[in-house]
Amino acid sequence: MRFYNSLTRKKEPFRSRKKGQVTMYNCGPTVYDRVHIGNLRSFVLADLLRRFLESRKYEVMQVMNITDVGHMLADEDEGEDKMEVAARKQGRTPEEIAAFYSEAFFNDIDRLDFRRAWKYPKATDHIEEMVALIGRLIEKGCAYKVGGNVYFDVSSSSDYGKLSGNVIEDLEPGARVEVREEKKHPADFALWIENPRHLMQWEAPWGRGYPGWHIECSAMAMKYLGDTIDIHTGGEDNKFPHHESEIAQSECATRKPFSKYWLHVGYLLVDGEKMSKSKGNFYTLDDLIGKGYEPREVRYLLLTTHYRQALNFTERGLAGARSSLARLDTFADTVGRYKPQQKGGRSVLAKTALEAFGEALDDDLNVSEALAALFDYVREVNERIGDRTLTGREKDDTKKLLATAGKVLGFTFGRAEEEFEIPDSVRELIGRREEARKERRFSEADRLRDQVQERGFLIEDTPEGPKITKAR
Repeated sequence: MRFYNSLTRKKEPFRSRKKGQVTMYNCGPTVYDRVHIGNLRSFVLADLLRRFLESRKYEVMQVMNITDVGHMLADEDEGEDKMEVAARKQGRTPEEIAAFYSEAFFNDIDRLDFRRAWKYPKATDHIEEMVALIGRLIEKGCAYKVGGNVYFDVSSSSDYGKLSGNVIEDLEPGARVEVREEKKHPADFALWIENPRHLMQWEAPWGRGYPGWHIECSAMAMKYLGDTIDIHTGGEDNKFPHHESEIAQSECATRKPFSKYWLHVGYLLVDGEKMSKSKGNFYTLDDLIGKGYEPREVRYLLLTTHYRQALNFTERGLAGARSSLARLDTFADTVGRYKPQQKGGRSVLAKTALEAFGEALDDDLNVSEALAALFDYVREVNERIGDRTLTGREKDDTKKLLATAGKVLGFTFGRAEEEFEIPDSVRELIGRREEARKERRFSEADRLRDQVQERGFLIEDTPEGPKITKAR
């Protein structure tokens, strides 16, 4: 099993610190609004990684934070807290905003069939831990007070920039480096912020205020997972300054590596452009459901481009996801209905396909290659079903393979059999169509199929005969 480690910029064999157990921290949502599909892509990676590690018999201690204070509009020390802006716009308290959008977040990940993390700590529930960590940094000379503000001194971190490549010497004021004269260096970032107008404030030894965004993740990760964690994930846009700052402050406090492996998800574009509300290409899961897509189709599309590559999210891609899932569903149903002529031995095909599927995911979660192995297997088994040579044991192995692949990827393949009554008039049309097909009167068969569809039913031709489902 090998993952591309953003810290070392190369693929590395994965070895957890404790045998049989993995500690994993995922940057979660800032709950001032509904999460968009770019956020969801990062969260889907975390869920895939969790599922894959568990399929390899690891116990995964997964923590995903909920940011409900301190995340500034520009991810820096200036500007306004996103929670406050949302509260003002909607005429509600920050706490009400956080509760509403936290519930929306959990509703989204449930519909996308995520496995729930071990912990979802909220920033506002961990102020005490943040204050204690800031105190340690001040004591160690890694942070300094200016009035009621506390800043991290980037010069105290000899390898600041090792994750993103943004070394101190190259950081110019402006862009993502805030200019404030009270700082020793423009790249110094806020650990604690004094602002009498802020709606959420807490007492601290250096004055009343609220925490900076970066200190929140370090404090929560260290509380639940210890000083050094195995894997930290997040979006490419989190790499600097957020993750760089997490590393600097955590390692200054503990003098230990903060995370062994860093996995970053590439950017998401919509129709080749950056997602933006002003462009009308800003999508949430509810937006896509409103367009007629299913959550599992969204999940499939978010998975199928390798996580480190930029993903161009399009409706054509969603249509492709729908088609691929339909093919897998049909295959699962066909296998389920197939009546083998002989028992036979275990399938070499299934064993080979499952090995290829696992080897692809072992190579930095290469989902595209894993799916290619799965679809190759689908094609071969369909041929065996067509010529009636698939044995009973091979059928069982196929069902197990689909269940195993589905658990790792987060899907259940096959349509649930619906109980419904087919009117006699529709049964008559279906019978007439079968006769037309046997007599090779295909135009007549197509006409009869259309009549069946007009009455609310679909016909799917399978080796076992026509399968009838209700039209959606």
